[in-house]
Amino acid sequence: MTDISHSLTPQDCLVAVMIAVSVSDERVKTTELVTIERIVNHLPVFAGFDQDRITPIAEVVYDLFGEEDGLDALFGLIRDNLPERLFETAYALACDVAAADGHIGENELRLLEEIRYELTIDRLHAAAIERAARARHLSL
Repeated sequence: MTDISHSLTPQDCLVAVMIAVSVSDERVKTTELVTIERIVNHLPVFAGFDQDRITPIAEVVYDLFGEEDGLDALFGLIRDNLPERLFETAYALACDVAAADGHIGENELRLLEEIRYELTIDRLHAAAIERAARARHLSL
């Protein structure tokens, strides 16, 4: 396993959450990758982020998903390295990636539920974030 876990930045954690949602259904879709790229390229929270870190972060997520308690380990890394004030941001980004292809599958829904729980996202706030993501990703 690629060991960057001890040096995850808050930005790395946000990327890890997005990648986790993308791979949760075992099919990484182009629309999800484009959404992650767009988010990293345009949101202020990613100012100065080195995009070359995406691949090693993705490797950590893939490796953790292959382990028995990997999801718990991923959430531990995120809670240890992401400031609490960015927990809702992480959830919003996760929702954007999940909604990117216009369909949210069961595995994605379960992971979003787990993210809400692990990052203690208030249910009312989560509903607002989910509604906004759905509105942003509707097609004609």
